[in-house]
Amino acid sequence: MKTLEKFIVKIPKRINDTKVLENGVEIYIDNRFNEFEHRVTSGEVLSVPYKYKLDVKVGDTLYFHHLVVLNGGQSITGMEDSYLVQYDEGNPLNSQAIAYKSKDTGDIFPLGGWSLLEYVEEKDDLTSDSISLVNLKEKLPTKGKISFDAEWINELGVFSGDVVGFKENMDYRIDVNGKEYYRVDPSDFLYVEEEVHND
Repeated sequence: MKTLEKFIVKIPKRINDTKVLENGVEIYIDNRFNEFEHRVTSGEVLSVPYKYKLDVKVGDTLYFHHLVVLNGGQSITGMEDSYLVQYDEGNPLNSQAIAYKSKDTGDIFPLGGWSLLEYVEEKDDLTSDSISLVNLKEKLPTKGKISFDAEWINELGVFSGDVVGFKENMDYRIDVNGKEYYRVDPSDFLYVEEEVHND
């Protein structure tokens, strides 16, 4: 099957409702109160958008926005466990597809104009040698390290390993291949803190 502008992915379970412990025991997770944290955000690619020239292949793993599975998702009638994933190469905000992992190499590649950033510890401005400072409110991230190069990122003069600042509330956490990243639109980058290029 070919689709014009959307991916089709296989998602056997829309919610991660079980967990395997270190001793091999599988337990059930009641996620009625925190379903958001347990939504599935990856699936096997069954079809690639025909309209775009992408290196993604059938069988690769696609990482996508959690809205793909919300309220039953956009399932495909007659294709069990198959869902549509919106893709727009020119506008990240219209693209639910964030990245993919090649089944052949295991390499990760950003998609749809998105960037994936690793967590960078941010230091507090306030310090004291005599008073213990306690922050009761979690500070929202405003910077991260570029994890993967992509044409639209490199065109900005930013490369893998660079630490960039971005607007507050412009991050979205996503698990890609077992590691948490921030998905950020490069148009929200404010500055490059340091440039470490691996030439």
